[in-house]
Amino acid sequence: MHTVGSIFSNEILRTSILAWFIAQVSKMILVLIQSRKMDFSRLVGSGGMPSSHSAFVMSMCVAVGEQMGYDSPFFGACLVIGLIVMYDAAGVRRAAGKQAAVLNKIIEEIEHDELHFEERLKELLGHTPIEVLVGAVLGIVIALICV
Repeated sequence: MHTVGSIFSNEILRTSILAWFIAQVSKMILVLIQSRKMDFSRLVGSGGMPSSHSAFVMSMCVAVGEQMGYDSPFFGACLVIGLIVMYDAAGVRRAAGKQAAVLNKIIEEIEHDELHFEERLKELLGHTPIEVLVGAVLGIVIALICV
């Protein structure tokens, strides 16, 4: 019989969460090194180096591959989903971030004419291809160490 508590014994899930957490902490450390400011929002924020989405899904892929075999249908399904997530992070979400930057610039120009907007749009949404690649490598390495 399976209990809710047994989810914590799932090695694939634990490995994936660990990869995500390490990627998020890495972002915070990189911001600290670059700006000499502690930015705790980087622990949960999207975008930046390395891609925690890529680390998360690639650690899942490799953990499934190590446990169930790289020729298993489960690994194939995980890899397809992982590639979609990484493509989205470097493509669609990055484009949305660029659009937000343009809109924020337009808003700044409009605000000089007495109109004021409540908040700026979030610009750091997606990733550069190198951020995705580094996140993927981080996830692979963590999974190979943990599983």
